Amino acid sequence: MTTLVARPERVRSAGQRHQLIALAHARLMFLMLAFAMGIVVICARLLWLGVYAPGTELAASATTLIPPRGDIVDRNGAPLAQTIDAWSIGIHPRRLLSDPDELAAELAVLMPQRSEAEYRRILRSKVNFTYLDRRALPELVQKVNALGEPAIAFAREPERLYPQTTLAAHVLGYTNFDGKGVAGMERVLEERLTDPIARARPVALSIDARAQAVMESELYNALTKHSAAAATGVVLDVDTGEIVAMASMPTFNPNRVGKAPAEARRNSATQSVYELGSTFKPITMAIAMEAGVVTSLDKRWDATAPLQVGRFRIRDDHAQNRWLNVPETLVHSSNIVTARIADAVGQKGMEAGFRKLGFDTPPDIELREKGHPLWPEYWARTTTMTVGYGHGIAITPLQLANAYATLVNGGVWRPTTLMKVEPGKAAKGRQVFSPETSAKIRQLLRLIVTEGTGRRADAEGFRVGGKTGTAEKAQGGGYNKKVNVSTFAAVFPMDAPRYVVIVMLDSPKGTADTYGLTQAAWTAAPVVSRFIARAGPMLGVMPDAELAARPNPLAHLLWKAKGEH
Repeated sequence: MTTLVARPERVRSAGQRHQLIALAHARLMFLMLAFAMGIVVICARLLWLGVYAPGTELAASATTLIPPRGDIVDRNGAPLAQTIDAWSIGIHPRRLLSDPDELAAELAVLMPQRSEAEYRRILRSKVNFTYLDRRALPELVQKVNALGEPAIAFAREPERLYPQTTLAAHVLGYTNFDGKGVAGMERVLEERLTDPIARARPVALSIDARAQAVMESELYNALTKHSAAAATGVVLDVDTGEIVAMASMPTFNPNRVGKAPAEARRNSATQSVYELGSTFKPITMAIAMEAGVVTSLDKRWDATAPLQVGRFRIRDDHAQNRWLNVPETLVHSSNIVTARIADAVGQKGMEAGFRKLGFDTPPDIELREKGHPLWPEYWARTTTMTVGYGHGIAITPLQLANAYATLVNGGVWRPTTLMKVEPGKAAKGRQVFSPETSAKIRQLLRLIVTEGTGRRADAEGFRVGGKTGTAEKAQGGGYNKKVNVSTFAAVFPMDAPRYVVIVMLDSPKGTADTYGLTQAAWTAAPVVSRFIARAGPMLGVMPDAELAARPNPLAHLLWKAKGEH
């Protein structure tokens, strides 16, 4: 007889079994969801700590991915300023175990920037902590650590590094020990470089590191050759206002800015103002053309004798002792004719023309380090005459560069910039000269280089135009007749202008190959020639002998005048 076993109540029906399975699945899903939410909360907390919690170890590790200060690069992406991890060495004097005298002697050997007595004073002080060195090299850290003093503390901290050392130092500026920009573009871009999101992308400047290096090397050679007090160079894109190179000598290393004297940190291109002499003459001619004073380049002006105005006498350095037309005036750099033309324009016309070029205000540039021009307090008749050839008014070399860009680019003045400008994004600017005036000035500038005082600035095949400027240096309320400020303002290529190049030497001395002369034609002009020959192809301008050999449309005016006199 078979005995039937009763089925348990909890599994008697298939329907109940399915319900139990569904309940188990629901509980499992709930457990998995709770686990996932826990992971999300933990990850969110870690992310918050890494980004927003200062002073934590996690925050320090996060900055290895995004540095606390963004990079600065040149227009082609070459690094100019970066933030890296460095070491600091500090000590807790109250926790000192070693003998202070012995440790002080050892520290003075390893870190000689302080004397043994200074270290002894630090070690015997009652402060809780003080730094012994910042931005220390790993080799030094290793040697100090080998001393075995537990009171010495080491820490990693961000350091601003300028990998090109002195390159573009006055443009970049520098930061302090707290990593804050205090000069140059480091100061200008402080907010952008420290923004938590924006700092992930490098900031591109308008500077071309290759052209900058060429300019700095040529300026340094000229500075040493002529024993000059200072030298300055500017390269400016005539259509965008971008500064492709800007250099001042003497210079400094922003990695060791504390060791640089104040004069080396001065950006002469934007901070120092100079009387820039005859480089003003083409500007005066353009103003006179716009004012209707110069309606024909063939019109002649009296330069037969020095010009007497009251108790002042205006002379020519290269006296022709005859009547000169406009091309001859610039080729021979006549003060007399330029003064006559400025006088015909008048005080209001000359003053208005200079104001349109921004000569009455500091240079229009992002940098905070900029000087204010020396504008005449009173415009007497002689003032109007002399400012026409750059005497009695002082501006920065950057403002001269901008004025020449305006002369040759069709007459449009634009603010200068150290930020890279994307194609089609250049500032609109304002029309100062007509395109017709600009075209005539281009021909005149080329004529000065091929036939006049600017011959030594020419670079074979590059179609250089420009003007010399030699001015006595202002000193002690007067002028030192034995010391010059020598300047050459150049443009290339003149058939389709792209760049202005300004080179200025402060107080150059003559050499054997200049026959002891210090004028711009012998000192500044050759620097321009060498720079263009070296940097022209880097900037996309190739030499063309055929274009360079084309006759100047104004050349016949020179021969015509010579033949008649």
